[in-house]
Amino acid sequence: MLGTIVNTVAIVVGAALGRWAGSALKEEMQQVVMQAIGLGVVLIGLTMAITTDNILVVLVSLVLGGILGELLALETQLERMGQAMERLVSNGGRETTFVKGFVSASLLYCVGAMAIMGSLESGLTGQHTTLYAKSLLDGVSAVILASSLGWGVAFAAITVFVYQGSITMLAHWLGAFLTEAVVTEMTAVGGLLIFAIGLDLLSIKKFKVGNLLPAVFVAMGLMWCLSFFK
Repeated sequence: MLGTIVNTVAIVVGAALGRWAGSALKEEMQQVVMQAIGLGVVLIGLTMAITTDNILVVLVSLVLGGILGELLALETQLERMGQAMERLVSNGGRETTFVKGFVSASLLYCVGAMAIMGSLESGLTGQHTTLYAKSLLDGVSAVILASSLGWGVAFAAITVFVYQGSITMLAHWLGAFLTEAVVTEMTAVGGLLIFAIGLDLLSIKKFKVGNLLPAVFVAMGLMWCLSFFK
């Protein structure tokens, strides 16, 4: 769990620095920073997505994952969690970007191969190298995101702790299913979700990415099933 704890602290510290520095940034500068981050997120997502060796698995995973996420109303649950935290810290005031910061940062930090594989490495071997690297990346991005999106970014550390901590705890069970082929398709699906987050950050298109999150795990299940027919 040490790697996840370091990752959580890095996000909180980065967000705090971002809020402190944010007051010195003009609105125009914040917009430019957000555009730069959005473009970077789009690039990361596309780079991950093109690693797929089976486009059909990616498409089916997105469809089935989206249906499951919609039935579970994951996006709504994330938004409600953000709103509850906003009320807790705002003392009756309103910080309009809180929920967006919480949801966007939670998804950005949790979706992708680094979060999954880093947590597995931590749980199975006791090594935390991958999560340490992710902590650095998340901390830097938290500074920039929090300067524009507020304290919601810091509270995304809770999501990261629960998500990565759960995978670490279940690593012995999950590890047996994560072959190289499985990780490839999970990475591709996660990349498309990160790409969608980038479009949202650029204010191009709003996706219910939270409801699509199960697609990453649907891809794991589909690849496991396909292995029986080889």
